[in-house]
Amino acid sequence: MVHRVQVRPISNDEGNRLLRIVRRSSGSVVTWRRAQMVLLSAQGMAVPQIAEVTFTSPDRVRDVLHNFNADGFDSLKPKYAGGRPPKFSLEQRQEIKKAALSRPTDHGLPFSTWSLSKLADFLVAEGVVDDISHEGLRTLLREEGVSFPGRQDLEDQHRPGLRDQEEPGAGALRDRRRAPPSRPR
Repeated sequence: MVHRVQVRPISNDEGNRLLRIVRRSSGSVVTWRRAQMVLLSAQGMAVPQIAEVTFTSPDRVRDVLHNFNADGFDSLKPKYAGGRPPKFSLEQRQEIKKAALSRPTDHGLPFSTWSLSKLADFLVAEGVVDDISHEGLRTLLREEGVSFPGRQDLEDQHRPGLRDQEEPGAGALRDRRRAPPSRPR
């Protein structure tokens, strides 16, 4: 019989430490996400539910829980290794570009524009890629000719919307707003 993967019983101090990591807005995103997985498991949530909430695979959640059970808080910190960035296949690159050019609402998501983090989470959740960094995603999109808003790109990118459409007769109102106020004599 296969037993359910769950985090070991944690003490109040460990629970408070996990809460501080999850509530803190600074620090590593990897550490934050791993702490969130451990905390959700400690609260009794099942692995598939944790995977859904954290936009990752159940296998990754199981790995995080096993590592935490074996190594404690040291397992939450990322151990980055240098080396060559991952290569994506032509099919993966096409899927990434297709997703970046689509609107999130087309996929049933509750926001209207992509951010790098939302797009990366979506690509992992959909199984297009196993993992992709924000900078790696930005680089790949530039190579594919997709303009994606970054700090320097936000001023350059403009999407036409409702504000760009004028109602009939709005020109007179616009001209009246631009005219300097007349002074009484």
